[in-house]
Amino acid sequence: MKKTLLAAALATVAATSAFATPEKYILDASHSQILFSYNHLGFSTTWGLFSGFEGDVMFDQGNPAASSVTVSMPTKSMFTGWEDRFGHFMSKDFFGATDEDMISFTSTGIEVTGDTSAQITGDLTINGTTKPVVLDAVMNQAADHPMKGKPWAGFDATATVLRSDFNLGKFAPYVSDEVEIKISIEAMKAD
Repeated sequence: MKKTLLAAALATVAATSAFATPEKYILDASHSQILFSYNHLGFSTTWGLFSGFEGDVMFDQGNPAASSVTVSMPTKSMFTGWEDRFGHFMSKDFFGATDEDMISFTSTGIEVTGDTSAQITGDLTINGTTKPVVLDAVMNQAADHPMKGKPWAGFDATATVLRSDFNLGKFAPYVSDEVEIKISIEAMKAD
């Protein structure tokens, strides 16, 4: 009888883990950034930044391919480091942004490429245009946060997009059409 109960308990545990679902993690806005850069007339690399944005990760540590990510931020939350550049980016030459305009990314698939790496395919919406983008992602760590005492995860990712794909191609090719994107996020398990 004891052997039968033990076998039933083990079968239940195995079945439960086989059907585990992704768990919701919420971005830590204070430790999540998106940097972008482009070549300016061959003379310099110009940088910009988004920080303090919102999003969540449905994270399945046992089966990362079943995970997903959704992120969004107001276009006007862009930081360029120079007020005149920000004003030009928000003008009709580029975004023509209102306070309601958003930039968003929603994953559509994840292909695991290594122990801690994956390619995340998703829909990037900028300036009212949606295009597929592939992020080369790395999981930095998934563990209990040493100060918060709860599950935490950190990821880095990179991608290259053409700004002309999003109707932002003014001055190309003198100002590069290619924009390099670097992403680093932390996310905490939702309560």
